Amino acid sequence: MTDTDDTTNGEQDRRLVQGWQGRFFEDFSVGDVYKHPYGRTVTETDNVWFTNLTMNLNPMHFNEAYASETEFGERLVDGTFVIALAVGMSVVDVSANATANLGYDNIRHHAPVFHGDTIFAESEVIDTRESESRDHVGIVTTELRAYNQDDDLVLSLERTPMVLKRESANPSAAQPTGWPDGVGTQPEDLK
Repeated sequence: MTDTDDTTNGEQDRRLVQGWQGRFFEDFSVGDVYKHPYGRTVTETDNVWFTNLTMNLNPMHFNEAYASETEFGERLVDGTFVIALAVGMSVVDVSANATANLGYDNIRHHAPVFHGDTIFAESEVIDTRESESRDHVGIVTTELRAYNQDDDLVLSLERTPMVLKRESANPSAAQPTGWPDGVGTQPEDLK
């Protein structure tokens, strides 16, 4: 594997380049804020499917006639879908290298979410500590906040995953997180 873009006979050398590997325990500092990439527009289908999958029988989520008579005047997006969406959005920055999620605390729905709202999420590191029982991980607590397209805070929660230490994960360009050894292009394939 080469770290240069040298050319040979007018052609560029091929090389494996390490992509984003996620953060490891050592990368987290209290006070850091990660604005997670991409917003996600919530569709009616998201809400109906999630409501049905989880057997949430509150008609506020699936009965337009009922919901139209409430103070909101329309169906609300299932709050547990909003939690799942925001947590999912945070994985790329917070828990791509987690071995377990230890807890979700202080969950608050601050404003309703409606079909067509676009959700954006960010996480702020509020605590880090070494694991007392596992040398290969540390424990990170973040406050996850989700906003709609109008900058209304719609959700906040504290999330605490156990995150691998870099030396235990040993990621590489040839074997990034989640890839089995030997799958795909290998350094010897580029020679």
